[in-house]
Amino acid sequence: MLDEQSLLEALRRHWDYSGVDEDIAGEIYHQDAVLEFPQSGERFEGLANFVEWRRQYPAKLKFHTRRIVQRDDLVVVENVISYDGGPWMYAVSIMEFRGELVARERIYIMDPWEAPEWRQPWRADGDADAPIPPP
Repeated sequence: MLDEQSLLEALRRHWDYSGVDEDIAGEIYHQDAVLEFPQSGERFEGLANFVEWRRQYPAKLKFHTRRIVQRDDLVVVENVISYDGGPWMYAVSIMEFRGELVARERIYIMDPWEAPEWRQPWRADGDADAPIPPP
């Protein structure tokens, strides 16, 4: 596994180039990596397969990384993603590493929602995260 600084640099490079240059964005994966989207039921086997469909993606993507947590060979990345300059959506990537590269990634993407008022009496002061910059 990469040391923390090298891991952060590799992941930031990945999201800086995702939607821009898929060859560079794909540098973090093993050739036999698996990419899964549980919400749609899709599974892509092999880096070449998911790099190619990402090249064909019909929207302009923008990412903002909010948090990265690493434990042994598991990394969880909390991002927000914007499609074609639209509103931010929350994204979580669960990455399993084999050595220094990603062997398996599961991505969940979801819409934000307003906090229900009935929970107000139990909420802490302040927000869970810093405000997100505009897309």
